[in-house]
Amino acid sequence: MPLGTLDRTPPPFFKQGYSAFTRLIFFSALALFLMVADTRFAVTQPLRAVVATVLHPVELALLAPVKMFQGGHEYLAGLSAARQGETQARELLAKQAERVTRMEQLEQENARLRALLDLRPRLSVQSQTAEVLYDTADPYTRRVVIDRGATQGVERGSPVINEAGVLGQVTRVYPLTSEVTLLTDRDAAIPVLNVRSQGRGAAYGDPGSTAIGGGMELRFMAGNADVQPGDLLNTSGVDGIYPPGLPVAKVVKVDRRADSAFAKIVLAPVAVPDGARHVQVLQPVGAQLPPRPAPVEAAASAPAAARKGARKP
Repeated sequence: MPLGTLDRTPPPFFKQGYSAFTRLIFFSALALFLMVADTRFAVTQPLRAVVATVLHPVELALLAPVKMFQGGHEYLAGLSAARQGETQARELLAKQAERVTRMEQLEQENARLRALLDLRPRLSVQSQTAEVLYDTADPYTRRVVIDRGATQGVERGSPVINEAGVLGQVTRVYPLTSEVTLLTDRDAAIPVLNVRSQGRGAAYGDPGSTAIGGGMELRFMAGNADVQPGDLLNTSGVDGIYPPGLPVAKVVKVDRRADSAFAKIVLAPVAVPDGARHVQVLQPVGAQLPPRPAPVEAAASAPAAARKGARKP
């Protein structure tokens, strides 16, 4: 084939078109024009709005996995924090419940002690505060043990009271503790004075009458005695042990029997023995009385005996 017949033009694949520098100048000028036009005249704003609207579902679809991951992480973190908060809240609630219980006990104890302090100025005898430790083990008696004994100056026969009235009497004294026989014990007895009628009597413990709201009995009272339900009985002070004027009991029931010369009078103690926690131990009134003077004959014979002794060599 002769050389003149050959096609020397480059194939379409190798056609370059405009040079690279020309295209660079053109597109740079176009970009600069669009930036100036967008800044001054906002010509691309509608185009941007259309593109943003079209691409918005695509953005949401692409962000869905990210949001699901973030939401799951936040859910797990929030669930863990909620469990920890619940645990802390339960612990705090338990501590507060314990604190509230102790505060209620302290408030009750404070009220009782204040009542005891209010009762103290009306007493003309020495007293000391004690706490009830426990009831005695004997089921047939009504006795309690307090935390004051001979070391603190407690004596046998000392009256024991609380903010409501008389509770009982000390019957046994140990070095550090004492045993108190309550008024409802079957062996307890206390002289009383009816505040309304000013009649005197003796109240005894009667555990069998607790079923009808009693616990004590006013014995040896005539059938026509001036005693009515609701009468308040105080200590009379004639026994030399209890100070006068302390509340003892109230009359619950009066049974005037025709076949008996005495009335059956049921009493309810003013001071509830089962609820007593803090008490006051009083010194017996008889211990504060001045000593009795010596008889005249003994006083006269004492100097004579002394003179006879002086005459002997």
